[in-house]
Amino acid sequence: MDIIRSKANNLVKQIKKLQQKKYRTSSYLIEGWHLLEEAGAAGATFEHILVLEEYAERVAGLPNVSLVTPDIMRDLADSKSPQGVLAQLALPRQDLPTSLTGKFLVLEDVQDPGNVGTMIRTADAAGFDGIFLTDKSADIYNIKVLRSMQGSHFHLPIYRLPVEELVRYLQAQGLPILATTLSSQSVDYKDFQPGPSFAMVMGNEGQGISAYMEEVADQLVHISMQGHAESLNVAIAAGILMFSFI
Repeated sequence: MDIIRSKANNLVKQIKKLQQKKYRTSSYLIEGWHLLEEAGAAGATFEHILVLEEYAERVAGLPNVSLVTPDIMRDLADSKSPQGVLAQLALPRQDLPTSLTGKFLVLEDVQDPGNVGTMIRTADAAGFDGIFLTDKSADIYNIKVLRSMQGSHFHLPIYRLPVEELVRYLQAQGLPILATTLSSQSVDYKDFQPGPSFAMVMGNEGQGISAYMEEVADQLVHISMQGHAESLNVAIAAGILMFSFI
């Protein structure tokens, strides 16, 4: 098998574009052996796999494999110390279910990739049934989000839609909306236990949930703090609440 050595190679240029959101219309890029294994176990469609020659045997039997030089790998990888393998995967199609029950995490305009990925991974660990993101939240196919999720997007359905459309959908499904905010109307999470089905909303890092979400929520909850910190990181707060509500 020939080794791709030039950054001008058409495949290299095609995969390089996937680092930008505007080009991730039908496929996206993953890095590293763990995500490659998770993708294979989930039955993801491999459009291309790029690997260093020294690891060629590890991808034997996988489709669409091309060998690349370390220089090409460093150019395409986002991490400072690439593991030697990248893959271009077809974007999955996620249609909204006609009937919805269970525990769902809703991210309203959460923009930090690390926070988004961490919360999705935590929801996976807590046994939640799916994720909803508003259209202003970080792209889950951002390589930093993917690194934080560690493959959890292969385990959970993830839906993305505008906030008002999302609220209408949840209400039509009869799912109570729990929104996290500190106000005179909110209750301490320790004094509240939701039913078996609900949608829990975490808000933007700086602004919290929107006024619209606060108005439509069926229940507002907060985490009382004993110390002097003004607030918790949104991913930390989400973890506390998710494991309390399971």
